[in-house]
Amino acid sequence: MSDEKGPVLIELDGPADDTPATAPPVPEPDLPPPTGQAMQTVATLTARRGGRLGRWFWSLAVAIIGFVASVAAYDFVTGLIARNPVLGATAMALVSAFVFVMLILALREWVAFVRLRRVDGIHRRAEEALAHKSLPEAREVSRSLKRLYAGRDELKWGLERLSEREGEQFEAEDLLGLAEAEVLAPLDAAARLEVEAAARQVATVTAIVPLALADVVTALTSNIRMIRRVAEIYGGRAGTLGSWRLTRAVMTHLVATGAVAVGDDLIGSLAGGGVLSKLSRRFGEGVVNGALTARVGVAAMEVCRPLPFNRKPRPSVTGLVKRALTGLFGT
Repeated sequence: MSDEKGPVLIELDGPADDTPATAPPVPEPDLPPPTGQAMQTVATLTARRGGRLGRWFWSLAVAIIGFVASVAAYDFVTGLIARNPVLGATAMALVSAFVFVMLILALREWVAFVRLRRVDGIHRRAEEALAHKSLPEAREVSRSLKRLYAGRDELKWGLERLSEREGEQFEAEDLLGLAEAEVLAPLDAAARLEVEAAARQVATVTAIVPLALADVVTALTSNIRMIRRVAEIYGGRAGTLGSWRLTRAVMTHLVATGAVAVGDDLIGSLAGGGVLSKLSRRFGEGVVNGALTARVGVAAMEVCRPLPFNRKPRPSVTGLVKRALTGLFGT
């Protein structure tokens, strides 16, 4: 048997002039376009409102559990005092400290709700002033805005500029436009950075982490954190319950208007130049989820901003996504 080594000749059945360059392309699987399923799920979960019966159920359940826990704690402390006064006094001190902390948390939540209502009231009065073209109403809005941001050192220069130049304005639109330019411009820039960071995080986790529900959990936590930070930037300082209520309000608005959906404008802005066609299915979902997060961020800015967008244009979702994802998935 010969062990000679040499070239191996493979005879082809087809014509001799066939080359890889002339071969037909490999057919690609017919996959549906990315839909941002994680953000769709988050919007559905947060915007859903329970029925009246469900609210009564949970309210009564919380009340019963709190009542039972209070009675049990009282019986425990009084019984312990009867058996051992020293241990009973220690238990009483611990329970009293716990109740005190709970009262402080409740007070913080109440202050947060008051703060949110204050910002919402300024926003509503500004819209009315613009609709009525009333300069006195606009001046009252300007005074409320200055009181709201009186303790913000980073806005001191803008508030001084507003006070110096507001007497030169004789139209409601001009006065509120001046307030936007002098006071809200740096806050808008900070809010855009928060939106871009949230969009980047959601897109990265969706594209890289293959675990089930990881993208949904990341989208939910990132959006709640983003909305809370946007509210804090504009002076809302939402607490835990306030953040959840604000998130549900934003998501309800988006679902009602159909904004949490992959429309032609979104796909066009992302797929321009064939971006999505060059990415994998997972990367495509990440980009779309990031874009939908940017949409939520823009809606949060509109809700939390004490003045409506008038002279200054509303941030562009396409621009936010481009800045957030630049270099993330290549050029």
